[in-house]
This record gives sequence, C-alpha cells and structure tokens, in this order.
Amino acid sequence: MAAAESDREVPSALCTEFLNFSAKDTALKWLQVTDLYKEVYQHLARYVPKIYCLGPNLNPQSEDLLAQLLLQAPLEWYLCGEDPSTGLAKLEQNNQPSQLCGHVFRVGEPTYSCRECAADPTCVLCMQCFLGSVHKEHRYRMTTSGGGGFCDCGDTEAWKKGPYCQKHEPNISDSCQEDPLAHLSTDMIARCYNVFAIVLKYAVDMLTWDKEDELPPGLEPPDRGDTYYCMLFNDEVHTYEQVIYTLQKAVNCTQKEAVSFATTVDRDGRKSVRFGDFAFCEQAKSVIVRNTSRQSKPLRVQVMHSSVVAHQCFALKALHWLGHVIGYSDALRRILCQVGLERGPEGENSSLVDTLMLCDSKMWKGARNVYHQLFMSSLLMDLKYKKLFAIQFAKNYERLQSDYVKDDHDREFSVTDLSVQMFTVPSLARMLITEENLMTTIIRTFVDHLRHRDLQGRFQFERYTAQQAFKFRRVQSLIGDLKYVLISRPTEWSDQLREKFLEGLDTFLELFKCMQGMDPVVRQVGQHIEMEPEWEAAFTLQMKLTHIISMMQEWCATDERVLIEAYKKCLTALTHCHSGFTDGEQPITLSMCGHSVDTIRYCVSQEKVSIHLPVSRLLAGLHVLLSKMEVAYRFPEQLPLSELSPPMLIEHPLRCLVLCAQVHAGMWRRNGFSLVNQIYYYHNVKCRVEMFDKDLIMLQAGASMMDPNHFLMIVLSRFELYHIFSSADCRKSYNRENTNKDVVQQNNTLMEEMLHLIMMVVGERFEAGVGQVEGCDEIKREIIHQLCIRPMAHSELVKALPENENKETGMERVIDCVASFKKPGVTGRGLYELRPECAKQFNLYFHHYSRADQSKAEEAQRKLKRQNGEDMALPPPMLPPFSPLFASLVNILQCDVLLGMLGAVLQWAVEPSGGHWSESMLQRVLHLIGMGLLEEQQQLKNSSEDHDVSFNFTLKISRPGEAPSNTASVLALLENLQNAPHLEVHKDMIRWILKMVASIKTMRELTASTYTVTASGSHGQEEMVCDKDKAERKRKAEMARLRREKIMAQMSEMQRHFINENKELFQQSLEELYASTSTSLEHSPTSSDAALVCVGPRRSRPREKRQVVTCILCQEEQEIRADSKAMVLAAFVQRSTVMSKNRKRPPHDPEHYDPLFMHPDLSFGTHTGSCGHIMHSHCWQRYFEAVQAKEQRRQQRLRVHTSYDVGNGEFLCPLCECLSNTVIPLLPGTKGSNSCEQPGLGQWLKISGQQIKAMHSAHRKLQPVGVDAVEETVEEQCPATENFRIDYTPMSPYSSTIKEMLTTFGTATYKVGLKVHPNEQDPRVPIMCWGSCAYTIQSIERLLVDEDKPLFGSLPCRQDDCLSSLARFGSACWTAASQPSVQGHYIRLVAALIPDPQVETSPCILDIDMLHLLVSVVLSYGSVHSQDSSGLSVDAVQLHFFHLITVAHMVQMLLTSGPEEVTMEQESGGAEREEEEDICALYNTLRTHLGSSLPEVASGWHLWRCVKTGILPYLRGAALFFHHLNGVPTPPELHALCPGQWEVLCGYLSLPSNLLQLYHSQKELLEPLLYGWCSHPGVRQTLQEGGVLVSFPRESNSLIDLPDDYSALINQASSFTCPKSGGDKSRAPTLCLVCGSMLCSQSYCCQTELDGEDVGACTAHTFACGAGVGIFLRVRESQVLFLSGKTKGCFYAPPYLDDYGETDQGLRRGNPLHLCRQRYRKIQKLWRQHSVTEEIGHAQEANQTLVGIDWQHL
Repeated sequence: MAAAESDREVPSALCTEFLNFSAKDTALKWLQVTDLYKEVYQHLARYVPKIYCLGPNLNPQSEDLLAQLLLQAPLEWYLCGEDPSTGLAKLEQNNQPSQLCGHVFRVGEPTYSCRECAADPTCVLCMQCFLGSVHKEHRYRMTTSGGGGFCDCGDTEAWKKGPYCQKHEPNISDSCQEDPLAHLSTDMIARCYNVFAIVLKYAVDMLTWDKEDELPPGLEPPDRGDTYYCMLFNDEVHTYEQVIYTLQKAVNCTQKEAVSFATTVDRDGRKSVRFGDFAFCEQAKSVIVRNTSRQSKPLRVQVMHSSVVAHQCFALKALHWLGHVIGYSDALRRILCQVGLERGPEGENSSLVDTLMLCDSKMWKGARNVYHQLFMSSLLMDLKYKKLFAIQFAKNYERLQSDYVKDDHDREFSVTDLSVQMFTVPSLARMLITEENLMTTIIRTFVDHLRHRDLQGRFQFERYTAQQAFKFRRVQSLIGDLKYVLISRPTEWSDQLREKFLEGLDTFLELFKCMQGMDPVVRQVGQHIEMEPEWEAAFTLQMKLTHIISMMQEWCATDERVLIEAYKKCLTALTHCHSGFTDGEQPITLSMCGHSVDTIRYCVSQEKVSIHLPVSRLLAGLHVLLSKMEVAYRFPEQLPLSELSPPMLIEHPLRCLVLCAQVHAGMWRRNGFSLVNQIYYYHNVKCRVEMFDKDLIMLQAGASMMDPNHFLMIVLSRFELYHIFSSADCRKSYNRENTNKDVVQQNNTLMEEMLHLIMMVVGERFEAGVGQVEGCDEIKREIIHQLCIRPMAHSELVKALPENENKETGMERVIDCVASFKKPGVTGRGLYELRPECAKQFNLYFHHYSRADQSKAEEAQRKLKRQNGEDMALPPPMLPPFSPLFASLVNILQCDVLLGMLGAVLQWAVEPSGGHWSESMLQRVLHLIGMGLLEEQQQLKNSSEDHDVSFNFTLKISRPGEAPSNTASVLALLENLQNAPHLEVHKDMIRWILKMVASIKTMRELTASTYTVTASGSHGQEEMVCDKDKAERKRKAEMARLRREKIMAQMSEMQRHFINENKELFQQSLEELYASTSTSLEHSPTSSDAALVCVGPRRSRPREKRQVVTCILCQEEQEIRADSKAMVLAAFVQRSTVMSKNRKRPPHDPEHYDPLFMHPDLSFGTHTGSCGHIMHSHCWQRYFEAVQAKEQRRQQRLRVHTSYDVGNGEFLCPLCECLSNTVIPLLPGTKGSNSCEQPGLGQWLKISGQQIKAMHSAHRKLQPVGVDAVEETVEEQCPATENFRIDYTPMSPYSSTIKEMLTTFGTATYKVGLKVHPNEQDPRVPIMCWGSCAYTIQSIERLLVDEDKPLFGSLPCRQDDCLSSLARFGSACWTAASQPSVQGHYIRLVAALIPDPQVETSPCILDIDMLHLLVSVVLSYGSVHSQDSSGLSVDAVQLHFFHLITVAHMVQMLLTSGPEEVTMEQESGGAEREEEEDICALYNTLRTHLGSSLPEVASGWHLWRCVKTGILPYLRGAALFFHHLNGVPTPPELHALCPGQWEVLCGYLSLPSNLLQLYHSQKELLEPLLYGWCSHPGVRQTLQEGGVLVSFPRESNSLIDLPDDYSALINQASSFTCPKSGGDKSRAPTLCLVCGSMLCSQSYCCQTELDGEDVGACTAHTFACGAGVGIFLRVRESQVLFLSGKTKGCFYAPPYLDDYGETDQGLRRGNPLHLCRQRYRKIQKLWRQHSVTEEIGHAQEANQTLVGIDWQHL
C-alpha cells in the first residue's frame, strides 16, 4: 500500500514546487554562475524525472506543458536575456528570410519534379512552391513522397532555370551575402553558444547512452525509486502478428492493447509494455525473448530505469526545441551548426554531429527521425555548414555504410539516407571527389562488402543464405550514392578532378574485373541440370550498374584527355582478363574461298561461357566515343589502336552472341530456366544498352579493323557451321542423309541466326559514332519499329525504350514527327499510330525485335501493304553512312566468303532436296542482297565524278564461280528462283532485287557515259515495272469482287426459295417471337381510336396472348400459367442506400423493426435486379443443389474462396454468370373484370369502412380472449356486410411449385432486406416484397430521368421482365402468407389515409413515401378482395386508392414546399390560371387547419410549379407500376422525349390534367380526411421544429465532386491523420466516393468489430454508408475500390487520366492526372444501377487472384 499512498502524496508536493517556480529567476541565477554546464545539468537532474515517466500510462499533454514551463522556459529566458515572447519575435523580425524553402515532406505528400529544368530527378518542389513557379507550364512529374526529403525551391544548383517560386524570389537589395551573425550582440552570441552547447551535448549523451540502470555524471537523480520500464524495440524481422501474439502472452493484455503496442513500436521504434519493479519487468522480458527466438533472432527488449527513460524522452524534446528555436533566425542556426561540428577533446570524428552519425544504428527509430530532422533544418539549410557536414559525412562514409549494412532498419531511417541531400549538389559532389576521393571510397566500400569470389577472383553468388541476400540488397544502396555523385557531368575539368576521376575509374575497373566472366555456364548434355544455378544476383548487380556505366562514359566524353586515359586503362584491364582465360585453347587455321586465317579452337557448346563481360562492353562504349568525339582522327598517335588485336576484342562478345543463337536453336534445353532467363534479360530493354548493344558494337569495332573474310570465317567457326560452308561442294546439298533431324533443325536455326548477326553488324548504324547520325535518330527508329508492330499507348512505348539515369527516354522530343495520337473513349487508352510516311524505314530484321515481335511486325506491315495495294516485298530500308572509323564494315557485303555463303543457300533453294535449308534462311539471304544493292546505289548517288566507287556489289553477284566448279552466279540463281513454284512468298522480294540490279546497271552506264549522275532514269524504269504490276493486281482484285458478288446472289436466292417452301413453319416461329418479347413491342394501342388507360374500370385490355418461354437449363418451352410448373427468373436482391436522403439515420434493430411505412428520405431500401434468364424451378433447384454440393467438396479440398457465397444462397446465373441470390417466379397477368357500374368515391369509402370493421372484429376473435376483452365483444357484433365473407378462405389459384417459389423469393427478400435469418412465417415477408417492388420502380424511374431517356421503351428487356415479375409477384404473395396478417397490414396502410380510431399508431402524412404506400395498398388489397363477392372490381378500388394517395401527395408537397424564391412574376396564360386558383384554395384550406405553421404564399404560380414538378416522379413511378401490374400497352408518346408528356401521362393514369380537380370535385368527402391528416400531432411538430423535411422532387444522389487535378486529392490525403493513433499519418488514406469521408484503410489501428469479426475501416464504412456496398478511391494508389459485404471486392480503373489517355494505378509513371468526366459518370452509373456487386462478381470470375484478397481488412 505504501507505494500507492506515496504516489498519491507526490502530486500535491510537486504542484507547490511547480507553482513557486519562476523561469525568469532561474535564468538570472544562471547568468551569475561560473559553471553553467553543471547548473543546467543539476536543474535537469532534479526536474526531468519529476515530469516524465511517472507511471505505466504516459500523459504527453501534461508532460509537454510542464517541460515547457520548467525546462524550456528558463533556457529561452537565458538565451534572449529578456521575456522570450518579445526576444524571439525581435530575432524573427531582424532575420533575412532564407531563399531556400526547406519544407520537409510528410509521408504521402505530393512532390513535383520538372522534367525539363530539374538538374536530376531528386530535385523536387512542394505543392505551394510548384503552383507559384514557372514549371507548372512545363512537362512535370508528380509523385508522392515517402517522407523525409525537402523542397529544393531556391537552390540554384538544383534547377537549370526557374529556381525560385514567387514566394522565395530573392530581393535585389540583399544580394550581398553578409554574415548572419552581424545582427546579434556579442553577448547574445556567447549566451546562445553556451545554451546550444549544453543542450546539444545533453541530448547527444542521452540518445547514445547505452547503460540501462545509471545516468551520465551530473544527472543522477536526488532520490532513486525501484521503478522500471520493460521497453520493447522495433526490428524489421518480426511481423505484426508475431509481436501481437507474444505481447498477449508476456504482459497479459487484450488483443486490442497488443495491436496498439505493436503499432506504436512500429511507428516510434520503441514502446514500454510494462511498468513496475525490476523483477516484474524482467519476467516480461524473459517471456518475450523466449517466445521470439525460435525462428530468428529474438525481439530486442530492455529493462530500463524510469529516470533513464525520462531523460531520453526529454532529450528528444530538447532536439525538437532546438529545431524550433533556430527557425526564428539564421544566426541561431549558424551558431547551432558551429556547436555541432566543433571538434571535441578527442580530436578526429569527435564533434557532436559525428557522435550522432556514428551511433545511428544503435538508436531507435523515433530518436533517429528527430535528429535527422534537426540536421536537415540546421546543417543542410546553411550552405557554409552543409559543405563542412558533407566533408565529415564523406570521411565517415565507410563506417556509416558498414553500420547500415549490419543494421536491419529500412534505409529511410538511416543517416546514410542523407547522402541524397549532399551528393546530388554538383559543386559539393566535385569537391568531395577531389578532396575526399569520394568516388574511390564508394566503389571500394562496395567491393569490400561482396566477399564471395571464385579461384579467378570473380564474384560468386552461389548458395546465398538469406542473411547474405539481405546484405546484398543493402549494399546496393551504395550504387545509388555513386549515381548521385555522377549524375551531373562536369563542364570544365581541373587537373585534380581528372586525377581523382581516373583513380575512381581504376577502382571501378577492379570491380569489373571481378564481374568479367562471372556465373559461367556449360552446356548440359545427356541429362537435365539438377539444381537451377543462382543467376539473379549477378543480373541485379548488372541492372543497378547499367546507369553508372553509361554515366562514366558520359563523363569521359566531356574531356579528351580523360577519354584517352580511360580507353588505355580499359584496354589494359581487358588484356589482363584475357590473359587469364587462355586455358589450353589450341591454335588452328581456317581457309575458305581462297582466304585463310589463324584462330583458336573453341566450341561454345562444349566449353564454359559467360554472359557477363562488363570490361569488353565498357571498352566498346569508349571506342564509339573515340569516333563520336573525333579523338581517333585528331590524336591517333596518343591511342594504342595499332596494338589492338581485333580477334581478341571480338572473341568474348561473339561467344555470348553464339550462346544466344544456340539457346534459340534449342541446344541448351537441358540447362533449365535460369539460362533462358539470362538470355531474356540480356536482350531486355533494362539491360541491353550495356549488354547486347555493346557486344554488337564490339563486333563492329573488331570487324572494322580486320579483313572481312577473316572476320566471317571466325564467325562461322564459332557458330560451328564452318564445316558446312568450307567444303568444296557445299553448294551441292551437303551430305546429310545420315544425320538426324534434330541436328539439321539446329543447324538451320544457327545459319539463320548467323545471317541475322551479319545483317546487324553491317546494318546497325544508328548509334552516334558508329554511323553519321544524331542522338534522336536512334530513338525515332526505336519508336518507328515498336509502332510497326501495332499502335501503342504512351506507357507501352516508354516501357519499350531504354531509360537514362534521369528516368527519361527522350521520346517526347521526337514522337510527334513519327506518330499521331488518337484519343481514347470511355474505356481503353490513347494510342500512338505510326505516320504512313515512316513505314518505309521499317527493317524486318531490326536488332531489338524478339522473335514474336518480328513475326507480328511482318504480318502487320504486309497487311498494310495489301490494303494500300502495294508490292508485298519488305525490302531493307535506306541506311545512314558509317563514321570513318567504322567505314570498312560495308566491305563485308562484297567479300568472297559472304558471297560464297549466299550462293550456297540460293543453290539449296533452287534444288529443294532434303530439309537442309529453310524459308527464313532464304528470306535473310535476300535481305542481305538487298542491303548490298542499296549500299551500292547510295554510294553511286553520293560519289563525286573523280572518285570511282569501290563498292561494286552488282559486279560480284553477277560473276560465276572459278574454273573447276563453275558455280552459277548469285544473280543467275535469283533469276532461276523467280519462277520456282515453291517460293510464291518470296516472289515480290526477288522481283524487287532484280529491278534494283537493273536500275544500278543503268546508273553505272550513265555515270560511265556522262559524269553527271542522274537517277531519274532508274526511277522511270522502276515506275514502268511498278505500273505494270499495279495494273495486273487491279485486274485480279476486280475479278475476285465479281466472283464474290455472284456467289452472294446465288445464296440469297436459295434462302428465299427455302422460306417460301416452309411458310407455315416461319409463321409459327414469328408468332412465338412476338409472344416472348414481353412488353417491348406494345407500341400500338389495341384499338387505334381509344386512348390507353392503365388503371381504373376503364383500363385498356392487355393483348390476349400466350406467354411462352424457354428454360435455359433444359431448353424446354413452356407457357406461363397459374396451374403449370413454375418458371423462375434469376434475381439478385440487395440492400441499398443509393436514393437515401439521410445517411445519418441509425440502423434499425432487425428483430423489432416494422417496415410497413417507408419514410420519404428513403434512408435504406431493398433493390431487386435480374439478368433476365429464365429456368424451370425444378431445374434451378437441381442446379443450386449441385453448386452447394460442389462447395462442400471444395471446402474439404482447398480453402479457396469463390466469387459467390453459397452459404448466403448466392449462385451464378448458369448462362451469363451474373451474381444472383434468389429467383422470382413468373406469373400470368391478371384478367381485367368486365365490370358493370362501379361505385363512386363516397360509396366506396362506405363499403371499405364496413369491410375494415368486419375484419377488425374477425381478427379480434382470432386472438386469445383475455378478461378485459370481454366487455368489448358485448358492445355490438358488427354486422357483416353482405357479400363480404370474412370467414371464407379462398383457394390459392397456383400450382404447388409456384407456391413454393412464392415462398422462396419472399423469404429471400425478407432475409436480405432486414439482415435476419430466414423465416417464412414472419408477417413482415410480404411487406418487404412490396417495399422492394416500390424501391426498384423508384430507382429505375430516377435512372431514366438521369440519362434523359423516355419512360417506356428504353429499358433493356431484363429490367422490363424483372419489373413485371416483381409487380405480379407482389399481387400474389399474400396467397403464400397468412391472410389475417396481410389484412392487418392492409388495415394499417388504409388507416394512414382514412383515419381509423381502432388503429393506434399511424404515421403522419409527412413521414410516408407515397409511392411505397400506393404499391403496398394496391398489392395487399388482393387478400381483402378474395373475400368480397359484391362485384366490386379490383380496378375501381385501385383507381380510388390511386386518386386518394395522389391528393395526399399533393398535400404533402404543399406542406413541405419552402418559401418561394423571388423570381420574375411569371404571368401564365389562361391555360394554367385555373390550376393556380385551385391550388391557392387548397393551400389556404391547409392554413386554416394548421394556422401559423404554414407561411403565407401569394403566388399560385409558385405553388403549382412546386406541385407539378414535385409530383412527376410519383406519377411516372405509378405509370411503370400499373403498366407492369396490369399489362396494359403504353402510349407511343411516352416512348420518346416529346412535349405534351404531362397530359399523356395523366391520361394514361386516368387523372385529370388539372390534378386539383381530384380534390375540388370530391371536396366534401375529402375535407374531413384533409382535416384528419393535418390534425396529426406529428405534422405540426415536424413543421415547427424544422425536422428532416424532404423537398420534392427528390434530387438524384450523385457521387461526390472530385477535383480536376489529382494532386489536390493527394495533398488532401497527406494531411489526413489516422483518427485512432493520435496524429499519425495514415498509410492508405481512402476516400468514400458516396459521402466524401476520408478513411484510414488497410491498417490495424482502424479495425473495428462488426458482427464479431475484425474488419477494416472501409468495410465498416460500407455498412454504415452504403448498406454493405462501397465505392472508394485509394488516393495513394490512384485506384477505385469496389466492396460488397465482407468478402467481396475488386479494383476498378480510376476516373483520372494523364494527357495520354491512360490511368496510372499505383502512381508509378507520375504524369499529371486529370479527372475524366465520362469515366466518372460511368462509375456513377454502375452505382445508380445497383451493379457494383455484379461488377465485382464478373471481375472475380475473370481474375482468380482477386478472390484470395482479404477484402474485409481494407
């Protein structure tokens, strides 16, 4: 007890002490003392433990208040030397505001980067600065921040132009940068210095303190209690679930508390989970450690003394305070920076800032965040100290990175993450490279961390443990830092920068040497590889380094000396690598076509080969730069070009390309998927720039320095095809009779690949430096070839183009000159289509095409040519000339070896014996010949007269072979092939080649005769041949057309003949067709002269016709009759709030709720929809039982969800797979009675009154008689009206199956609508069915209005069928319920209209929705009519009820019509004068009953307008209802939106068009009713209190308005904090599109319990706002989320599009997004149609992954 008592005493003692405390006096005392440090520490030692950490539940509000009073106030007084409120204000006034914005981003806040002006992608602006800057007119990228970084507005190095927004624009006056300390007195500077030094030292000591039970000297508390905290720390190893489970065990808390602990630990990095004495906390610690150490390292837990925790809490507060104070003045900021970076007594790395950095990984998340924030607002905002801090950071770089690699927290919580703030500043980066040798440090640190090497010293990523893989991921962040350092290229070089850069390059080459040849592969022969080797790590490394390699080359390109040195270094490295590789490769000599070459024997298919050759590829890149920068021509003497050994250069790249070819040929199948994946990535757009492309360049570089014949022989040898082409008789089919089919197939593929490689070596000239082109030509060509496959969206094109380090592809610069943009519709996306004039640049053998791309492109281009009626050949395109360094490559085309190969293939094609050639091989040969001819034509055109053109391809191809064999020339073979029947496909191409040869010959002759080259002749010749071709083609097309027309004429003749023969058959089926399309064809009235009427004794008769339908399951036809087997419609019943005018209404208690009357605010209803497919009831039952059985089996087998919940009676329609949960029986229409004279209103009221009395007394008899009821019965036996047999129980007219289905649908509607268990006996079943009928009619009527469609004829037949089934079902459902209960409902419904003393609680007229009342009264009347034999027709009763309710509705509207808006006095013509007078009369009558509750209204015009517009929805709903109930055809005027609708509608409903005549003609009868309605106490109360009044007509609900610019939404979401975890940012803010609430989705903190289950915020909200259906926008993902119930959901395309007509789900691309109104309307339409659940069902059926998501946790 003692402890508790002392606890109770302490506060009072503290209070007096606190009250007597004066900050001012303390500060004055401090000014006098000599040892301030000791004084302040004593003060802190005394007060901190009294304020912080006094019990298990921390109270941050009071702690902050006391800390401010007792601890911060004296410091501020001392600092200012006066009252801080004035002192700090003075400082702020004298301060020059900084030009740097420095706004630190919150998590999820929008950031903007200008793609035209930013120095690199890390330069970003906050929303305010962006909107005030020039960049909002430029191309910009919008992303959401991960938190951390700050706005770069005002930093001149971050922007190429426009560095300032309007707010941060510098004044001209303060251009002279003076020292900010000049404004302060020396006295003040000294005081600041003292305070900052003490506070910062205190904070650093406390945050880096690692003893749990004692404090630093000078801070020991005066009295130590035995109070400890058990402190749990965050790690990134354990999951939420593990932590929650462990805590529940360790500290006996509830699930909720454990969740809250876990959330806080994750957010702040630590949390105390228990408070008490040492033993008590130690026990909890041991449980936690024991429970979490099984799978991995245990959770970190410490038992800490409360005073230590208290001081750590205040240390964080102190850092916050420092950050706050320096915000007042730049001078204070500078003093703090000085204090932080001042060296301590220990010398190197001993400043406070160093201490914090080096202890970073020992601190918890919360502490790290706070001090990083302080660094950002102090050191990084002061340019002088930013530089000094960067130097310290670079000095400690290696240690910081090693700590980070060992630490398990994410990069954003590590101090290493600050590198982006310094390394991306170009001036700082250069300084750090030259002074701190940063580049070398980063690369060396990186290499040191990758320790696994093989014997040759190459990296080895085999058998990685999880730990090493984790470490490898961490180490990759170093590459990011290197990228930051290199991102901006130097414009001028100092000698020191050159030296340090080349030193960095040396270390980089060391790294590359470790990568050259890593992960080698050997072909598996015989059996499949057992274990897939690890290949991903090496490719990850390659991908990460891709941009670094490109940037290194760009740096080299900016300085000639650097480039030459780099080239030499790289060559040395490559030579070094090669010397290590020559393991026993024997030299051999190859000879062919009279040439011979020495090389080594090497078989890719037998030896080791590696795909990783970074050193060769870097050299290739530098080699191209020599050509591009023209260094090769200007300083040849400085370059080691003569020492190069071309065969050595090409050896490894060639092996790599051969490996790809062999994989294509299927020779490496047994090596498994790892090799396939490597080849895929080698060609993939992410890697190819520094892999495949560079290998190709290396081959070009090597070949340009070799004899082309030698080059080709080496290529043949590596492709293992040399033996085929080198034999003397290779042209004769080389002897293959004995070889197996596989080998033939493989060799064919290899030949194709080899020919393709030769094409690429000669034809790929679009790299600047290889060919004479600009940088943008390459991108144009890429885009053209992508669009040759098919039109593409912007995002697809971006994905197909390589990105540079700034994430730019350069596409926007050139896209418009090669493509045109086509905007999207409501679905789909915008597409770019190739401009027709660019199609001639198409190259079928484009080097970046995959096989699939190539065949698609070929097909597309041939199709295009066919449509344009052009020649079908796809010749090679014109190529730009080579650069001088590569010029000799064209000679490959005319060298003997190639011509020998071409001749051989053509010869094989001429005599196609055996399968040793393929069509695609021939196609490639023709392409190569075409390339040669084009090259010659180009050279002839460009040559000046005195130069003879050395390239003479035509001569070579027309020369036959040498003497002994005398082989035919290539040209002769081609002429042979032209007529070969088996080569139909290639005819066009061969013809094109022969034409070209002819035109070149003409050119040469012209050149020979006259020196002027005129190409016109050749064109003329080509055109002649072209014209002949075209004419021939046209003739064929015309013949084909005539043939087609003839055939069509014959067919239609046969058809007519058949119909004539089988006339009666067709007649019959047409009749049936008319019968089955229910009501959609009934435009024409039965008798043309009589007007159509749908209700009352004069109603038009429905067409007498049999309704015959077909069951979709058994295909049997059946007529719909009351006594036949039941036919049913698949239907889906759902609760709905789509039309709700009051979402605040609390949900009802389902067990006791009485749904008889619907309130006009329609706060929730039950909607029934159907897909319109019809089945027999027994077929459906069988189908549903099968679905249930399958579900039970599936549950035992697998726990996979389906898209429908069988337990809830859901199933998919067997035909269209539409989600359904019940079936509606189809019933025949009611027969109208040919009635005699029917009673008027007065007489009917009397009859009705008597019937109701009779029913009252009958029902009383049925109730068990109590004592008090006896007297009543004595009164009088109410005389039963004659002809009304109350004791008569009518027979149900329906067959047993129909009865069963009546019960089925009734129970389903009741179950879903009220959310209760099914109970077919419940008296509320029929009420729910009537309500659903009325609600569905209202919702459809609103839809028609919203879409401007006419009332009839525009509904799809599924909705038509659904409405008529609902109405007919409603009129029949009383037969399945107990008659007295239905009559009871009827009595209560009538009592609301005609006051009845025996019904106690009747609602007031303002609380009833009139359409619901009409539908319920009309449908329940059947139960009364069945006992009435007086000849009173149902029609008459329907009409009287309808008229009464219409009058009631008008009264309802007059009571709720607000005061008129003052409009121009509308003088109406005489036409409506009568209505206006009548309505004023009625209104005044109401005023006499209600007195002052109703305001006075002068203008009858206003009242009539209110009533007329307000009553229209009700009348339209009634027309739909009676039309479907009675089956009366509809007047044609209502099938269109034409004027005069009002009169037609009133006529159809047998109402006078002046509705007030209903009242005035029966005034004396209606007056007492009017009085009854008005005298209901509820009316006056509602009018006077201003209760919820619904004004008519009810506006349709819409989804909320969204802003046009998406970033406004992101901004709104970033300031949204989670409502449950005090002020914490929500991770997945989600916007409800129905009501506009922002929710914190997908997180533990906001889960709530719903029916005993934990659900996320969105799911809980759907039940409150949308009756279980929700439409949300996930703001961070830019995704629409549909939810239905707890288990179903799907994602849907958002209504926001970028300028290219595409959505950006996940905000990955970052293009600015704007609202697309049509798409938003489409989502709104889905919601209004109640189709959201159906949409989810379809989405889940189409995509099974959606089914597995836990939707209820969103």
